Amino acid sequence: MKLATWNVNSLTVRLPHVLDWLSANQPDVLCLQETKQEDSKFPYAALKEAGYNAVHNGQKTYNGVAILSPHAIEAVHLDLPNYADTQKRIIAATIQGIRVICAYVVNGQAVDSDKYHYKLAWLNGLQSWLQAELSQHEKLVVLGDYNIAPDDRDCHDPQAWLGQVLVSPAERAAFQQLLALGLHDSFRLFNDQAGEFSWWDYRMAAFRRNMGMRIDHILVSNALKPHCESCVIDKTPRKLERPSDHTPVVLTLANASP
Repeated sequence: MKLATWNVNSLTVRLPHVLDWLSANQPDVLCLQETKQEDSKFPYAALKEAGYNAVHNGQKTYNGVAILSPHAIEAVHLDLPNYADTQKRIIAATIQGIRVICAYVVNGQAVDSDKYHYKLAWLNGLQSWLQAELSQHEKLVVLGDYNIAPDDRDCHDPQAWLGQVLVSPAERAAFQQLLALGLHDSFRLFNDQAGEFSWWDYRMAAFRRNMGMRIDHILVSNALKPHCESCVIDKTPRKLERPSDHTPVVLTLANASP
């Protein structure tokens, strides 16, 4: 079973990239973030023609999350139930017996901003909800743009970023608290090297110079950890014309479905 996450930074712009990627890779699950579309604008028909069912939790211009799968998408849930929020950042569903959660974590803007405090409060809400979800779903995976580089290996220049969002101690502590629930960073099960990134700024030729961050993650529950076969960052879409600034992260599971 192949599961992937991709912040597409506008599905209106990136739909051809997504359709091509689906055709080439044929994932069982693709979680999208920053679709930046209302539900009425979401391309259900084009995805269905490509062989994919889809559920979407969207809004105009900002945020927006979706789950795509060729399999049945069941027990769909929208938003954090324990955190009042108008921003569309969460969608969850059960696919092939696995609870799939797609999350777009708050960016935070700057550590001295209200958005940073919103981020930490939102992450606290996420942690509490995931604890409840794990008590109900043994096989659970949380895919998305976390807007957190977990440690210095995940940042191209830790000294230059010191004290900024994405790498601040409080954000990293929040990420560790998610892992403490019994979740595992699937990429780090297979790769402990520095310099492997999933996001690069559009400026300063950052992609060509590999000045990036690993902020897109796939966390798996204890029950799924033994089934993990590989987790890779697919840089191919980042090389396309007018790409998203993020690229897909892909997890392959063996014999994980019931």
